[in-house]
Amino acid sequence: MSRRPEPVGAGNGGDRAAAGRGGSRRPGRVLVAWWPDWPVWAAGMAPDRPAAVVAANRVVAVTPAGRAEGVRPGLRRREAQGRCPELEVVATDAGRDARAWEPVVAAVERLTTAVEVLGPGTLGFGTRGPSRYFGGDAALAARVEEVAVTAMGLPPGDGSCRVGVADGRFAAGRAARVARPGGLVIPPGESRAWLAPAPVSALGPVYEDLSGLLVRLGVPTLGDLAALPAPDVLGRFGHEGMAAHRLARGLDDRPVHGREPPPDLSCAVEMDPPEERVEAAAFAAKTLADQLHARLDAAGLATTAVAIEVETEHGESLVRNWRHEGALSATALAERTRWQLDGWLSGTAGAAPTGGLTLLRLTPLEVRPDGGRQLDFWGGLADTDARAARAMARVQGLLGPEAVVTAVLVGGRGCAEQIELVPWGDALPDQEPGRPWPGRLADPSPAAVHPAPLTADLIDDAGRPVEVSGRGMISGAPAALAVQGGPLEEIHQWAGPWPIEERWWEAGGRRRARMQVVVGTGRAHLVYRESGRWWVEATYD
Repeated sequence: MSRRPEPVGAGNGGDRAAAGRGGSRRPGRVLVAWWPDWPVWAAGMAPDRPAAVVAANRVVAVTPAGRAEGVRPGLRRREAQGRCPELEVVATDAGRDARAWEPVVAAVERLTTAVEVLGPGTLGFGTRGPSRYFGGDAALAARVEEVAVTAMGLPPGDGSCRVGVADGRFAAGRAARVARPGGLVIPPGESRAWLAPAPVSALGPVYEDLSGLLVRLGVPTLGDLAALPAPDVLGRFGHEGMAAHRLARGLDDRPVHGREPPPDLSCAVEMDPPEERVEAAAFAAKTLADQLHARLDAAGLATTAVAIEVETEHGESLVRNWRHEGALSATALAERTRWQLDGWLSGTAGAAPTGGLTLLRLTPLEVRPDGGRQLDFWGGLADTDARAARAMARVQGLLGPEAVVTAVLVGGRGCAEQIELVPWGDALPDQEPGRPWPGRLADPSPAAVHPAPLTADLIDDAGRPVEVSGRGMISGAPAALAVQGGPLEEIHQWAGPWPIEERWWEAGGRRRARMQVVVGTGRAHLVYRESGRWWVEATYD
């Protein structure tokens, strides 16, 4: 089942060669396809229903129906739900987004070779050969847009996918984000003039701090930045400023230094017996990624693009190219390989392999000199973390991914909600422990948080159960506490109650009241009342 594209004549090698000859030469023509609000499509949200994907308590993608209600990316979750109470909220999932993007990439790959995945929801390739074959940049853009929406089961002309063609990846990506249905083609040699009116914030989040500084210094647009002398930019802002200056001039962020890597840089592993499970194949990918990273490190190189290739017991061959803005670490290589294997073996690409995997190979497509890494402040060895990560990966290979976990601080009001155990090597959840959480207990934190709340009885001096009214008032002063049906213990001190009402606008909302009590033995407990009874959530030293 080798994925072979339609014949396109000359291919894309000329674009790379042109881009690599000299730092100021106009880069090759590039097409970038971008799917706005891709995470909501990947999550299976219907466009006619108000829904949003949230990361770090902020909206990152929203359906057209949600936009019609005033919900926009960047809004805080509570503000978005205030604008649209019926808004359906889903947590972000990079793996899910990558798996769902695979059918679109596979469909576009039938038009041309060397399609690069620039991220879930974005792909790109050089247009030199494909543009000639399909009758020009405009015709190619329209064809790619049609193929992409058809791969998602949408009618041609739907306009969900946006396509831009320009000189270089940055200009093409910018064109895709402002394109209308049918695509936007910037004529050759005019990318710099077209980019000039754009604000410096268009450089993207990587240059967020630099963009803010440029605005304060009176350089608000890309045209203003491009007009500055390059030596002055380098002297004032360093290499980061020079990279931004190149983008503003309509050039790529750096000259292409890619070369055909020696064969010994590729790493492969054979699987006997053939493997059909994603988990087992992903364990092999972790070890393979470590080997490739160590091989590159020994040669003083880093890779920014890698080809993931598998072969099956029936002779099928599947290949996908992944690109990353910056050097790919061993963890990033393993993560992208897992996403790709999941997309192939789960069949989301539309044609799953008919047999088990017998070979997995990682090949660096573009390498460059490794600029090095800063050693730990206390003098630690540079490879300490890498060796520890490899040891963790081996343990997971023997005992499963859940055998090695990392405790991560996350946001939340309850004690149990503020710690999440994540399998080693997996993407970390959205972390926001420092954000304000109204109703969150003040420090110190409890010493022990019970995996499941313990049943409790809290009574007053008259022996009646202590109740909490809707206004947060207790029926009587707490006098004794019994945990899990045990004996009553006299309460010496208590504080509270602190009522909390969460997600009151929907059926799954939660209402509870918490108290702190100190019993005669000197132990302190965090208790709460919910659904008519008391529970022990945590215990202090």
